[in-house]
Amino acid sequence: MKVSKLSEMNQYQPPCHFGTQCVKVQGEETGLKTFWQGISTFDLDGGAEWQYEKGTFGADKEKTYVVIEGEISVENEAGEIFVAGALDSISMLPNEKRRMWNSGSVPAKVVVTFNA
Repeated sequence: MKVSKLSEMNQYQPPCHFGTQCVKVQGEETGLKTFWQGISTFDLDGGAEWQYEKGTFGADKEKTYVVIEGEISVENEAGEIFVAGALDSISMLPNEKRRMWNSGSVPAKVVVTFNA
């Protein structure tokens, strides 16, 4: 068992993201082998460009986003837009291309989980 303190978490900048601050909460550094988690804070103008097209980095992973504060919108390739507010979650299967943005009026805080 391991407790991760926010002050000790590693910051990272995921590809294609803008206006975000991200920290890795749990993962291989804490002994987890099948998934990792991060917390992403999306500024009012923050988001992520189109990403996870088949064959690109991270595309083969399952992903979930749980919104802790604020609101995010996620658009898929078919043009469908999914809006998630506080305590809502969005799941994505491997190779689901998407883009996302903060669609609320305050910074959005999201717990991100990826399978390893």
